[in-house]
Amino acid sequence: MPHMKRTVKDSVFTYLFQDPQYTLQLYKSLHAEDEGVEEKDIEVITLTNVLVDDIYNDLGFLVKDRLIILVEAQSTFSPNLPMRMLFYMAATYKAYSDEKLWSLHAAKAYSFPKMELYVIYTGKGDVPDRLRLSDLCGGDEFAELTVKVLRGDAADKSDIVNQYVRFCKIADEERRKGGPTVETVKRIIDRCIEEGVLPVFLASRRREVEDMMVVLFDEKKVREIHEYNVRKDALEEGRAEGRAEGMKKGRAEGRNEEREKGISAMVAAMAELSLGKDAIAQKLVRHFHLSPQAAAAKVEQYWD
Repeated sequence: MPHMKRTVKDSVFTYLFQDPQYTLQLYKSLHAEDEGVEEKDIEVITLTNVLVDDIYNDLGFLVKDRLIILVEAQSTFSPNLPMRMLFYMAATYKAYSDEKLWSLHAAKAYSFPKMELYVIYTGKGDVPDRLRLSDLCGGDEFAELTVKVLRGDAADKSDIVNQYVRFCKIADEERRKGGPTVETVKRIIDRCIEEGVLPVFLASRRREVEDMMVVLFDEKKVREIHEYNVRKDALEEGRAEGRAEGMKKGRAEGRNEEREKGISAMVAAMAELSLGKDAIAQKLVRHFHLSPQAAAAKVEQYWD
C-alpha cells in the first residue's frame, strides 16, 4: 500500500454532505413536503474537536434556524446509538447557544430549533425502524429520544440516501473481491459512475475520494486490531471469573499488555499513513478512552 498523506480528514459520508447541494438533497429526502427550502437556507454545523473536545458526529445541519438534523452513518448496529446521539444533541445545542451568545442562566426563555435524529444504516441484517433512549433507561417515559433508522430503501432510486447506501454496498462487494487496494478503490468509483450512483459527485471529486478511501481502508485495519483486542480482553475476563483472589493481579496485567499491543499497533499504522502526532493522539482518545495527556504520551512512546 503506498504511503499517502491524508489531505481530506472526513469520511466519504461527511465529505459528500459538506457540499450544500447534497445536504439539500438529504433534507428533501427527509422532508419532501418542505418545498421552499434552498441551499442558502441550510448551514452545516457538524461537531468537531475544535468546537467540542472529544465529541464529534458524522453530520449536523441547521435549516432556516428552526430545525437541526443530526445524522450518523453506521455499517454495524449498536442499540446504544440513542445515548450517543443524546451527547451529540447536548453538545450541538451548547454550540448553538454559544454562537448566539445566550446565557442559559438568564431569566428569559430562549427558543431553540427543533431537533431530529437519524442513522443511515448500511450494514446487513434486520434492525429496528426506531431506536429509543427509554429502552436504555429502564423504559422510563421521561427519557423520550428517538432515532429514526434509514436503510436506503425508498422507491426513488435517485434518492440521495439510496445512492449513499448503494455506494457502501458496492464498496463492500469490490473490497471483498479485490482487497483494500488502490485498484479496488478505482473499480469502486468506476462501477458507481457506470451504475449512476453519485455519478456527478464521484466524477468531479474523484481524486479526493480516491485518496480518502485508501486511508479509510487502512483505518479499518486499525479498528479491526482494536476490536480484536477488546474481544480478547472480554474473553479473558469471562474465563477468569471464579478464580482465586490471587489471580486478579495477573489477569489485569494480561489485559493491560494486550491493550498496549493495540495502542502500539494503532500508532504504528497511523504513522505509516503520515498522520501527525496530534491526529494520532485524538484517535487513541476515541478508541482506547485515554485522556488527551495519556494519549500524547503513548504516541511519543510508540512513535518510530
